[in-house]
Amino acid sequence: MSSKPPAIRVQNVGKCYEMYSKPHHRLLQTLCKGHRKFYKEFWALRNISFDVAAGETVGIIGRNGSGKSTLLQMICGTLAPTNGCVTANGRIAALLELGSGFNPEFTGRENVFMNGTVLGLSRKEVAARFNSIIEFADIGEFIEQPVKTYSSGMMVRLAFAVAINVDPQILIVDEALSVGDEAFQRKCFARIEEIKKNGATILFCSHSGGTIVNLCDRALMLDAGKKLAIGNPKRIFAEYQKLIYAPADKRASIRRAIEAADLTAAESVAPADEPNREKEEEPAEVFNEHLKPKSTVEYESHGPLIHSPRILTLDGKSVNGLIRGRTYRYTYQVDFKKQARHVRFGMLIKTISGVALGGAATAPGNADSIASIQAGQEATVEFIFRCNLNPGTYFLNAGVTGTPDDEETYLHRIIDFCMFKVLPVENNTSTGMIDFNCKTKVKFLSDLASKN
Repeated sequence: MSSKPPAIRVQNVGKCYEMYSKPHHRLLQTLCKGHRKFYKEFWALRNISFDVAAGETVGIIGRNGSGKSTLLQMICGTLAPTNGCVTANGRIAALLELGSGFNPEFTGRENVFMNGTVLGLSRKEVAARFNSIIEFADIGEFIEQPVKTYSSGMMVRLAFAVAINVDPQILIVDEALSVGDEAFQRKCFARIEEIKKNGATILFCSHSGGTIVNLCDRALMLDAGKKLAIGNPKRIFAEYQKLIYAPADKRASIRRAIEAADLTAAESVAPADEPNREKEEEPAEVFNEHLKPKSTVEYESHGPLIHSPRILTLDGKSVNGLIRGRTYRYTYQVDFKKQARHVRFGMLIKTISGVALGGAATAPGNADSIASIQAGQEATVEFIFRCNLNPGTYFLNAGVTGTPDDEETYLHRIIDFCMFKVLPVENNTSTGMIDFNCKTKVKFLSDLASKN
């Protein structure tokens, strides 16, 4: 075990706010000197403890109001805990609230120097990095205009550009990147990955499961100010979705189950499929009965029940060892235990790490959905898809959505419901996860290229 102290240590941290029903109660509270309470206590966080090792990336996920931003503010030192303590070892660069730390009356240039100084750089150091900052922000001549004239996208561009150019030892990001356009978001994530490779510690708050799974070594789930679990990002996000889509009367029991579960380990990938190695290398589909997911997460049902997933060839043969480039049928059954309205069915293919690769729904929206399905009916759902995936292991989800309360939600969903492999390809020149059927050609303008 490393003797190096953690980059971030949170010990039994809680944050309580005083909620006054009437303005004059604040004055009465001051005058009574604690002999009587004129307020109600609201605990935004209770008894939160965890460590983040140096160089580790940890994602924080939770519903709105779960205490994520409050926790990050205490780690940054902009908010004091009511009890417990927070220790951070290293220079912190933080992106919390949009444009926090910016003076709206100052120009972008002036705010860069002011923010850089707050983050621990000298004016000379900020000047040396200024060109890199404005190049990354890419806001043009607005750098000389007051920040109050900026759009929200321009604000986050400049704030992020400053934060990542101070060479942080600890980088804290609170959902700020969702504001920028797609090109800027990709630019930011690439820079975060670079900072991570350089050994910085990153604390990342996001509602995006793909971001959490891709960037983070571990994930922390908060709910109603309490730490429910910390562990493997894919498993944490799956349990989080299970919680938020559960019926209200089932959430308490699901919370308890999440708290009791060990979500630290990564899921193993079908270790029992070794006997079929020779078959998998054959240029034909195969079925391996041992190839079953161990990471399945099932949402609580609002009526329908999904079962019996299968992958079939077009002529009806069950397979889970697929050939790249061929077309298959993914099917499952749904039993409706009670009436459902505006019903849509869906599927999604994911990688081992939980990254969503793509899928389909049976209708684009409620207007084209099945208006009503009566209790007692059973549906067979089928998706025909072309397997354009490169060799590897993949997972399939299944889901049913509807409107039990005039708002579309999952009526039932099963994550990692079905598992399959794309079999090895001889002389494969395709890279990555998806085969885009690229054609390659190399030309030389002279005959000087060696043919050896």
